[in-house]
Amino acid sequence: MTYLSVQNLSVRIKGGGPLLRSVSLDVAAGHVHGLVGESGAGKSMIGRAILGILPKAVEVVSGAILLDGVDLLALPPAQRRVRVGASCALIPQDPLTALNPSRRIGRQMTDRLVDILGWTRGDAEARALALLAEVQITDPARVLRQYPHELSGGMRQRILIASAFAAEPKLIVADEPTTALDVTVQKQILKLIAGMQVRHGTALLFVTHDLGVVSKVCQSLSVLYAGKVVETAEVRAFFAAPQHPYSAALLAATPKYTDPDAGLHPVPDAVIAAVRAEVGHD
Repeated sequence: MTYLSVQNLSVRIKGGGPLLRSVSLDVAAGHVHGLVGESGAGKSMIGRAILGILPKAVEVVSGAILLDGVDLLALPPAQRRVRVGASCALIPQDPLTALNPSRRIGRQMTDRLVDILGWTRGDAEARALALLAEVQITDPARVLRQYPHELSGGMRQRILIASAFAAEPKLIVADEPTTALDVTVQKQILKLIAGMQVRHGTALLFVTHDLGVVSKVCQSLSVLYAGKVVETAEVRAFFAAPQHPYSAALLAATPKYTDPDAGLHPVPDAVIAAVRAEVGHD
């Protein structure tokens, strides 16, 4: 069953050019869908549009964002915030800037449950303790009393993951959640997210520029260029035979860790010129 359906979504800078161009994609309940593309392709912008947190200088021009059959763009702002707050969550890219440096971890994990969803403080703290244990943090009670600067980057990212799952959302947008971490910690965090997604049955929109990550955690993917989806496919079919020339070039440009002596293969200029013409990029 499709839980999220983005239909012909176009977004632009107010008074300026387009950022997303008729984007369409579906994410099934309990399914992981990857958004792949170069920096600036519009991956994070799609996630922000879904969650209703676009920058003030950006506006939706047209399209629909159906969450469990309800068009979020047709709802009054207050109703949309309530619906998104109860059903969706975000795992942001940088755990240090995402956490408030002046507030203890416990308050940051529980305030949303108390203020938006109406939980008691005691129930929210019990939930936070259980989730910190689930993300494999030692001594959760101590961590709840600490400030972000007292924790490592990996621990901060684990806290954000736990916070995202706190209210049992049906959809989580993971916005390049391993970018700010070293390679060893990245592997641990990817395994953790994948395991929690399966245990909780959450739909996951996974934003990344790394096709290797997609191959490990996603069942399907959409490839973006200049704010437009150029290919959507099941992951196995994509890696076996990408259908769009730009997708094939991206895959060919991925470093082969099994062959460290192989040279790098940048996306050919002819492919870039063709895909720019296709999407209408000036």
